[in-house]
Amino acid sequence: MLRALTGALRLPRPWRPLQTRSCASDGAAGDPEIQVRVLAGPDQGITEILMNRPSARNALGKVLVSELLEALARLREDQQVRVLLFRSGVKGVFCAGADLKEREQMSEAEVGIFVQRLRGLMNEIAAFPAPTIAAMDGFALGGGLELALACDLRVAASSAVMGLIETTRGLLPGAGGTQRLPRCLGVALAKELIFTGRRLSGAQAQALGLVNHTVPQNEEGNAAYHRARALAQEILPQAPIAVRLGKVAIDRGMDVDIASGMAIEGICYAQNIPTQDRLEGMAAFREKRPPRFVGK
Repeated sequence: MLRALTGALRLPRPWRPLQTRSCASDGAAGDPEIQVRVLAGPDQGITEILMNRPSARNALGKVLVSELLEALARLREDQQVRVLLFRSGVKGVFCAGADLKEREQMSEAEVGIFVQRLRGLMNEIAAFPAPTIAAMDGFALGGGLELALACDLRVAASSAVMGLIETTRGLLPGAGGTQRLPRCLGVALAKELIFTGRRLSGAQAQALGLVNHTVPQNEEGNAAYHRARALAQEILPQAPIAVRLGKVAIDRGMDVDIASGMAIEGICYAQNIPTQDRLEGMAAFREKRPPRFVGK
């Protein structure tokens, strides 16, 4: 069992540079619904996925889901990505959830296939090798909150509104919400929020532990993004392989008993021992200088 759990614990592959680009699915009409932005200067190492579907408040339709999957497939191979930040280009909205207007036109079979694809998207976000941050500057409802829950860290404007509201639409969360919310908040509270379809403000979400940080919204409507970017900047100077392996140890360890989790931690630690960054960290400590980690 332990071998199955830890079989995928490998060091990152050699990186390939990724160019900043918009991302559109094959055959998609109109403008791309996301943009991938590789930041430079003091933010080098931060990559942003900007959702920009204003006509549908960033609702998760077929095109947006396909573009997100395509972007994640490319980004996960690039070791220059030290932090991946999800944000919105639509003021007042992070992601309004699934595109119910589009879903109305689907057959029952098509709905099942699409929800499975949506669940796969959330799993890809959760399994992304580098830390992920959701910057929630507005509404994050249903699948929008499920997307944020799939991220490692969440930052919200205090005025943001979030909730798994599917039961108010005759549905239940189908893209990981029934699994990730109780792991985040505990079973009883997750059941209460899902059973009632309750909406929370950013401030309420932080009080419950649903988000890591809240900030007052600014006039531009991007206060959570700026706080999320500052959080990403705190991660950038740290040893990237150690950070990635730390993520693996936590994520894999939370799904097993503590003895198996300790074994997973040991495997991750062993993979970090031969890295140049570990030796650099020790040398920097000895020489009383900041370390210069290179991800090797």
